[in-house]
Amino acid sequence: MSTITITLPDNSARELQSGATVYDLAASIGAGLAKAALAGKINGQLVDLSSLLPDGARVEIITEKSPEALEIIRHSASHLMAQAVKELFPQAKVTIGPAIETGFYYDFDMEKPFTPEDLERIEARMAELAAADQKIVRSELSSADAVSMFEAMGESYKAELINDLGAERVSVYTQGGFADLCRGPHLPSTSRIKAFKLLSIAGAYWRGDEKNRMLQRIYGTAFIDKKELEAYLNRLEEAKRRDHRKLGRELDLFSFSDEVGAGFPIWHPKGAMLRTVLEDFERKEHLRRDYDIVVGPQILKSELWQRSGHYENYRENMYFTEVDEQSYGIKPMNCLSHMMIYKSQLRSYRDLPLRFFELGTVHRHERAGVLHGLMRVRCFTQDDAHILCTPEQLDAEIKGVISFVN
Repeated sequence: MSTITITLPDNSARELQSGATVYDLAASIGAGLAKAALAGKINGQLVDLSSLLPDGARVEIITEKSPEALEIIRHSASHLMAQAVKELFPQAKVTIGPAIETGFYYDFDMEKPFTPEDLERIEARMAELAAADQKIVRSELSSADAVSMFEAMGESYKAELINDLGAERVSVYTQGGFADLCRGPHLPSTSRIKAFKLLSIAGAYWRGDEKNRMLQRIYGTAFIDKKELEAYLNRLEEAKRRDHRKLGRELDLFSFSDEVGAGFPIWHPKGAMLRTVLEDFERKEHLRRDYDIVVGPQILKSELWQRSGHYENYRENMYFTEVDEQSYGIKPMNCLSHMMIYKSQLRSYRDLPLRFFELGTVHRHERAGVLHGLMRVRCFTQDDAHILCTPEQLDAEIKGVISFVN
């Protein structure tokens, strides 16, 4: 049988038989590495342990110590959760389930809302499936065959994704009786998922489009071991105790009201005083740096927003009203007024740089699902400035802004 030559990260070469996989390479180096291996990297691309090695490739073995390990573990954990959901709630349809910075999530289409008790059941089933040491197997299918397979399973969202990909072939991962469309890579077995926790339930529109069906999103997290997981969960509990929404209520700083509308904070006397102190500080610091304080109106003609390009690119996030049969846009940003100030008279290069600063209250139509305390609202006051300068002044102005921020 012919052989292939593989280059390792230390630039040493290793010879294996043709048809060898990433796992075979790890095993040839040592039993310990084979046991620790989670995935591989071939010529810089992450792959499964079962991936075939091409001749002349540069290969790295991914273990728990590798920076890429956590994302792979979390991605596999999302599939494990989807498998558990399908076994407990066969009527649920699966959509997408990626790894994210703090863990993973999976979106499901199901009529009955998930409850906290459901999360406990799902997590318990995940633990059973992990302990079962089910092999995670990748296979490639033609897109036509994959669509037929998922349609036969009643998974219309997966069929839609495949059709939209427009690829000739797609990869599918199976574990036990569960199959999922996925690019991968994944762990070799469910038993490699050792520490996970389901955290919360939220709503999410299919493909992020509010015109589409509302799905149920389950968030979770996973770590390499239980010690790291416990440390993270402790940090979450500490963060809850310091949640600004909780503190704002307890300290009587601000509130929200359904009668007023979602995303519109109401500042109480203590909170308004705190805002005033911060805003006064902002104004003094800008004046020290030769900014001119300006103030623009809350509404401007829609024609102006169209001319600026905001209407075409941002109107879904704007509010509009009509005055004397004339359409107006409620400002989501302060740019236009500042530009109108510049346009209000003839300017010379000797006038530059001009630094316009405004603590401008703006309104943006954020989707209900992303509103979050004071962190994501529909009405807020923006520390906003525009600098008009010559190309020769640009370098100094950028350095000035960086120095200001620092």
